[in-house]
Amino acid sequence: MQNVKNILMGLVLVLVASMAQAQSEYRVQPGDGLNIEVLEDASLNRSVVVLPDGRFNFPFAGTVRASGRTAVQIQSDVTTAIQSNFANPPTVFVSVIPSASNAQEAADGDMIDVYFLGEVNTPGLLEVKPGTTLLQAIAVGGGVTRFAAVKRIQLRRTNRQTGVQNVVTLNYKALANGTASNVIELKDGDVILVPERRLFE
Repeated sequence: MQNVKNILMGLVLVLVASMAQAQSEYRVQPGDGLNIEVLEDASLNRSVVVLPDGRFNFPFAGTVRASGRTAVQIQSDVTTAIQSNFANPPTVFVSVIPSASNAQEAADGDMIDVYFLGEVNTPGLLEVKPGTTLLQAIAVGGGVTRFAAVKRIQLRRTNRQTGVQNVVTLNYKALANGTASNVIELKDGDVILVPERRLFE
């Protein structure tokens, strides 16, 4: 029973740590909410919404820029702006409540799903960062097998609005050698199909 409690406590601590890490890296956007607490003066504690111009108002600090900044950076700015009103630098805590649309965009932007089929060393789902190119994804996925038809690699991309799938045939060898100039950035849901080499190919 004690082991189960220890495991559960460990999982809770990992979850809290990961949430804190995500909070520390998140960049505030217009529409997000901020909870601001000043330990030395509870009358200053308040929740504010970041305005469309990316700023918010706070007592003694006036207008503070928030858009594109982390909670830690905003915390530092507020502390600096109000410290002349205190005998010692105040202790300020800022936490971010992303708006529903901003939170979804942040979640969508974390990783994208790419699928590998055919003559690849690691077939299946591969999660990569947005902006990853076809060559980078193939490298991360372990490359192609010796049976791969490298001049006929297919990139299959489905249009989410229409449901129509576009198929582009690519020459992996030309891309790898730099003789093909187009850099293909992958999109969420892309399928990379590497066919088997034909006889004498």
